[in-house]
Formats: sequence, C-alpha cells, structure tokens
Amino acid sequence: MNRRDFMRAGISGLALAAFGPAYTSRATAQKNVRIGMIGTGNRGGYLTGLLSKFPEVSIPAVCDLLPEAAGRAAETVEKSGRPRPEIYAGDEYAYRNLLIRDDLDAVVIATPWDWHAPMAVEAMRAGKRVGVEVPAAVSVAECWDLVRAEQETGKSCMMLENWSFRDDNLAVLNMIRAGLLGDILHCQCAYAHYCAGYWAFDADGNDRWPAKFLEKYNRDQYPTHGLGPVLSWLDINCGDVFESLTATATASLGLNAYFRRKFGPDHPNATRRFAQGDIVTSVLRTRKGKTVVVTYDINLPRPYDNQWLVQGTLGVYSHEHNAVMIEGKTGDRHDWSPFDPWLEEYRHPWWKTMGAEALQHGHGGADYIEMRLFVNALVEDAPFPLDLIDGVTMSAVVGLSEQSIAAGGTPVPFPDFTGGAWETRKPTFGMVPR
Repeated sequence: MNRRDFMRAGISGLALAAFGPAYTSRATAQKNVRIGMIGTGNRGGYLTGLLSKFPEVSIPAVCDLLPEAAGRAAETVEKSGRPRPEIYAGDEYAYRNLLIRDDLDAVVIATPWDWHAPMAVEAMRAGKRVGVEVPAAVSVAECWDLVRAEQETGKSCMMLENWSFRDDNLAVLNMIRAGLLGDILHCQCAYAHYCAGYWAFDADGNDRWPAKFLEKYNRDQYPTHGLGPVLSWLDINCGDVFESLTATATASLGLNAYFRRKFGPDHPNATRRFAQGDIVTSVLRTRKGKTVVVTYDINLPRPYDNQWLVQGTLGVYSHEHNAVMIEGKTGDRHDWSPFDPWLEEYRHPWWKTMGAEALQHGHGGADYIEMRLFVNALVEDAPFPLDLIDGVTMSAVVGLSEQSIAAGGTPVPFPDFTGGAWETRKPTFGMVPR
C-alpha cells in the first residue's frame, strides 16, 4: 500500500469511527425540538424556512421589531404545515416575552449585531439553548458575558458560522488531519465582498442597520466567515491559542466614492464621515508561533473572495487558485495542482451523507449542513458541532482590531477564553469521541 492509499484508508476509517451517529443526516424521531425565532428579517426569515424543512422541528413563536417581518415568518411556518406561531413584535424588547415561554427548547437569534450577545445571554439565563448569528459579540466584554452565561446556566450556545461547514473547507480539514500539509504554520482568510449598494445601504442610498457601525467604528466588523475554518485547521483552543493581535486600517474613501458615482456629489453620503477604513488587515499570532492574516474589505468594488490559504511544512492549499502544492505528491514545486481530485478523495462524511440535499439550499449547501447538525444536537441533547469558545474567539477580533487600530497598530493581548484548558482540550469539530 502506498502512502496515498494509506491516507485514503485512514480517512475512511476516521469517517466510520470518529464522525459518528450524532452528526449524521438522519431525521431522528426521538423528540420534537421547539425553536423560537428572534429576528426574522432577511437572514432570520431564511433560517425560519430552512428549519421548517426538518420534520422534528416545531416553531411555536417568532419575534421581530417589525410586525411585517414577524408576520412573514409566521406565514412561512404555517405554509410548512405547522401551527401558526405566536408573534412578538413592535418593541425592541418584545423578545423577552418570547423568552419566558416554557414551550421552547432553543432560540435562534438573527438580529443586528449589537443585539446578538445580550439576547443570547438572556436566552441562556431563561433556560434555552441558543443558536446566534455572526458575530456572536462585538466587544471582548460581550464575549466574556457569553462564556459566563453558558458556564453558569449549563445551556449551550452555538455561533452559526456557516463557512465552517463548507464542502471545500471540511475537505481541507481532513487533509490537514491526515498530515498531507505537514505542520501548519500560517493561514490567510478574508471577508472581501463589495457590499456598498445593498448591505449597509439600500438601492436608493438610504441607511440600513449596518450603516451606523460603518459611521462609528473602525475595525474588522465581520471576521468570522474567514476565521471559522481556520480555527479548526490550526486546532485553536484545543492544542494552541491565539496570543496577540495587530490590526491596521486604510483610509475611508470607498463609500464616499460609491455615493458620488451613483447619486452625485450632492448626496449627503458623498461627504459623510465614515470611521470605517476600507480595508482592515489583522495579524494574529498563536502561542506556538503560528500566524493568521485576516482581511476585511467590503466597501471597494471587487468580486467576492474569502482568500483562504493554508501553509504547512509539506505544502500549501489556496482557495484563490482552487489548488494545492504538496511536496512529493503533486508536480513541480513551482506549479499548482488542481484541488478538485483532493476534494473528492477527502470529502467529509457530513457531505457524503447530506451533500445531495444540502445543495438544494443556500450558500452552496453550508447552511443546510450547519442547521441540520444544530437540530441534531438539540434532538439528542448533545454538544453543538461548534462550541461557544470557538464562537467568541472568532468574534473577539471585532473588538480587538478596534483597540489595535486606535492605538496605531499596537499589538493587543488576545484573551484565552479556555482559561488555560487549551493545552488539554481535544479537537471536536468535525468528529465525535470514539
């Protein structure tokens, strides 16, 4: 048996032994899971529809500041053949009336960012397990609030970072665990997504809720899509830990330029002062001397790109090139080798079992895989596939990058949310104990 065959056999064995029953695609009938939805706008409305696809899920209650958004979500649930959920709407704190219900096992939170952590903390303290959209927190203090709430209540919280569940990223994880890239030393990732015309502002140039963050803050506002897979690739919080972060930002020119192009020089936003630099570059260093470059870039014209790159002692993976170079396994050291054959060979068991169904849903199937596993964990009263420590680690980059930029790019310490347990914690993402 050559090395490649050995690795193939090893991964197959791993699939059978370590990616066990808690994380398969079956729709279990052991119990009905009752989920309340908090925030039912674009993302929350979509998640309401996706959760309605799972037969073991009921949705007794939905909540949104806007009654029309909550009403649309209620109609989605009703059209799925379930009873129409009770609606909580019209007030910023209407969600508290949802949280006091005794017929909910969990809540899913998909509100503006600054509500994520406070709502998740209150939900855990109300006895509910939580799925919260990204980022889970917008300050280091909020990260610690989440950790304390989970520890004190015993109710777990999962940040819903869907890019951790992508087909390609999970295959790369399998390749790393099989040793194909050697010891990993460096990763790059990004949220590079031209959002000027539809995300923080609508098509007519009016503010949507993210606009206030761009006006007030200069930081990496949205680090988790890039960092999600990187944490598992580097065994962060389970063998290594981030130790420091340095961040720098460019000038803020992109949004003013966009408004001048689209609406003319007299539009208020053509001269409005935005604190947010157009590109933020953060460099994270781990205790074991590994580095991660995280880029935030949403205000300048460009195609979407997550810019993942993994560099190890035996080779490199590049998402941009959709290719690898692995010493002794691919061609000349100056040439890239297509990634697709490696994706097929090292496809994660989640995608082998759920991929066909997943591809019928959003974000290339990652949403389905993520929420299927979230529901399975609720049904089986099992740990979530992504734990809260990983969620707050990704989210802490928001507040830490702001601190570093404000201090002229000075390194800032990265909190150890494991309390020192990273030295003995074992990796769990993508596997279950044997």
